[in-house]
Amino acid sequence: MAIWYKSLALTTAAPLALVLTGCVGGAIPSASTPITQAEAQQGAEFHPQLLAEFGGAMSGSQATYVAQVGKNIAVQSGLGNARESFTVSLLNSSANNAFAVPGGYVYTTRQLVGLMNNEAELAAVLGHEVAHVAARHSQRRQQAAQQNTLLGAAGAILSGVLLGNSAIGDTLSRGFLQGSQLLTLKFSRSQELQADDLGIQYLTKAGYDPRAMSTVLSSLAAQNALEARLTGQGETRPPAWASTHPDPASRVQTALSKAQGLPGSVVNRDTFLTSIDGLIYGDDPSQGMVEGRNFIHPDLRLSFTAPQGFYMINGTRAVSINGQSGQAQLTLAPYSGDLATYVRQQFTALGGDQQQLAPQTLERTTINGIPAAYGMARVNSGNSQVDVVVYAYEFARDRAYHFATITPAGQSNVFNSMFQSMRRISASEAAAVVPRRVDVVTVQRGESVASLARRMAFDNAQEDRFRVLNGLGSGDQVQAGQKVKLVVRDR
Repeated sequence: MAIWYKSLALTTAAPLALVLTGCVGGAIPSASTPITQAEAQQGAEFHPQLLAEFGGAMSGSQATYVAQVGKNIAVQSGLGNARESFTVSLLNSSANNAFAVPGGYVYTTRQLVGLMNNEAELAAVLGHEVAHVAARHSQRRQQAAQQNTLLGAAGAILSGVLLGNSAIGDTLSRGFLQGSQLLTLKFSRSQELQADDLGIQYLTKAGYDPRAMSTVLSSLAAQNALEARLTGQGETRPPAWASTHPDPASRVQTALSKAQGLPGSVVNRDTFLTSIDGLIYGDDPSQGMVEGRNFIHPDLRLSFTAPQGFYMINGTRAVSINGQSGQAQLTLAPYSGDLATYVRQQFTALGGDQQQLAPQTLERTTINGIPAAYGMARVNSGNSQVDVVVYAYEFARDRAYHFATITPAGQSNVFNSMFQSMRRISASEAAAVVPRRVDVVTVQRGESVASLARRMAFDNAQEDRFRVLNGLGSGDQVQAGQKVKLVVRDR
């Protein structure tokens, strides 16, 4: 959760989402139609909001390298005639995500780049995203949604359900969208396959090994499976990229067969690994960090613990807490100095334009020395009822944070331990919060997967994480002289 959100208007999310879903009028161009003036204007208008939504654009040599590769592959699409037609951004986000929007704007997160193992895979991911734009897939999905009156429920909200523009019933049906995770309407399988096909064509034109599309999809599928297993949530926690690009595992073999016999052999593995050495991996301390069930933000100087059995996802606008028995988000909103008023305002925001929502009870208390207030309302949702709780904390005269939770009626106490765990952290605690980074090392004689994995900065599944990070199968081994990635703590 980034600090900048405090000054962001809560009502900006929906218009931005509509643009990202490709909401433009007129006939849909073919995959070879260049960028139109309307698309260029559209992309330029919302580019700054996209950067903010995804943690901002990174700078320096790593960002420059990603931009160079991205522009080189994007020009193969026919959308633009020159590298200068495109803006390629490396985003400071811990989500595995990549996307492109009309106007020649292409994006990938540092987390997804860290999962890749060569330059051809980077080109494959960015080429796949450009292909969605070249084929105007978002426009097609938008038109289909409008024809079926499904736009609102299917994905018109980018920034999560607790930001004030959806009714509580819609909130429940969407299931607490994870901050930045729902970027566009979900692409169909045929659109995914077409984007894979076009991406492979772009790879071939640029001289890259076209099999890179298959290998990066394989790494994504392995990462999806690992995250699901580690959280114990199975299919209830799709990674960000998978939420809008469904089922990479099913596309691995298809992409591989499409690449057979095509020219192109460039992978640039060592160049890629050298370029991303030192890249932040996981949460950036400036946006707060999730460590198991604990969340700590060294800049905001706060910490809390999620209930047993729940997992957290840290977004730029909010921290989401998810489990089988309830869902919650921690975020902030403009604060005028009165907690009771603040709580009532958050209920109003939750109700949106479709439903008036107000707390049926409102209490004041103190949590670990922090002034707090909380309210609850029981709300009809279809044929059942749910409890909505807003629990707010005053950290300064002009700054408050709040949890908003939804549980089945009578089960709101599942979050009591989390409410009680909110606390300020000391300066020394804040200083001790350091990021993880990708560390590219050369395998030495006598080293093995097992010995290298023990250097990974994680308390569990070290070897599994190492294998997924390096695109290694369960039986693959490393060789002396080979470059591999580790994840280590800053010293």
